[in-house]
Amino acid sequence: MALRPARLAMNDLADMRESVFFDGPRARERTTRFWILLVLSSIIAAAGVAADSTATVIGAMIVAPLLLPIQATMLATVLGDRGNLVRSLALVLGGAALAIGIGVLLGLIVPVDVVAESNVQVASRVSPRLIDLLAALATGAVGSIALVRRDISDTLPGVAIAISLVPPLSVVGLTLEAGAFAESLRALLLFVTNVAAILATGIVVMALYGVNGLLSKPATPRERRARLRRGILVSAIMGLVILLPLTVASVTVAQSSSREASVQLVAESWATDAGWELFSVATDRGEVTVRVEGALPLPNTEELERRLRSAGIDPTDVHVDLVPVYSVDF
Repeated sequence: MALRPARLAMNDLADMRESVFFDGPRARERTTRFWILLVLSSIIAAAGVAADSTATVIGAMIVAPLLLPIQATMLATVLGDRGNLVRSLALVLGGAALAIGIGVLLGLIVPVDVVAESNVQVASRVSPRLIDLLAALATGAVGSIALVRRDISDTLPGVAIAISLVPPLSVVGLTLEAGAFAESLRALLLFVTNVAAILATGIVVMALYGVNGLLSKPATPRERRARLRRGILVSAIMGLVILLPLTVASVTVAQSSSREASVQLVAESWATDAGWELFSVATDRGEVTVRVEGALPLPNTEELERRLRSAGIDPTDVHVDLVPVYSVDF
């Protein structure tokens, strides 16, 4: 027999509403808590990114409360609760703007520009790919199931870490302040991808568990069909908006990685033949920078150019840094 999700009761729906909605007698307390935690997590995340500290960034993910209004948006959409939908969307958009603003402010304090070229935390969040969407969808599903199934709600800290929300916004702010607008847009795309994944998988999970059936006034067949059409349309538009740039980014990253690997193979062979050592190969804004080190005299770069052409690589896309190494024996 096929396994089906357990049926929910009205008290389960009440628990879900209580968990994510910012209404009722405790609305002010929950809203205040949200903003306090968001400010603190944004400061931690921006500081962790600026310091290139993975542990600090993970700490910010656990503290960040931004997952809550996103799940509230999803549940309000399923229930057709316009008041909570507007309230939750306002918290998501306002929270995102605040996190970006804190990133900009911290960027003004940091003495050096925080960009992908010199920071691993930034580099890992400015190249979103289709595989990131797949991971976000799976993580969003786990978060939605944890919302429905109170017995597995202890997985939410893991969801908060996996579905990175505040750190990409911190990267948006830091790179904006540094003038790296392309990196800001790509980090923002990662955030939007994660939000879309939570909403999409959440709606599917709610449907599987029959949350609509718990409404006090069940929808008529006509209303259900209309909701289904609207859901499909919104999902399709959201999918196109996210999939197109992610596809382009994935293809660009794949091409860049392939070219970088080819350049590395040629440069390493050339450097070894010249008695020098390949130190690093990196791609920035479409240009591959090769850094080699060794003792004087300088190696013949014309030979490297010839080898690159023979390998089908345009030498004008390659920049070479020659670093002479002096050794002194006493």
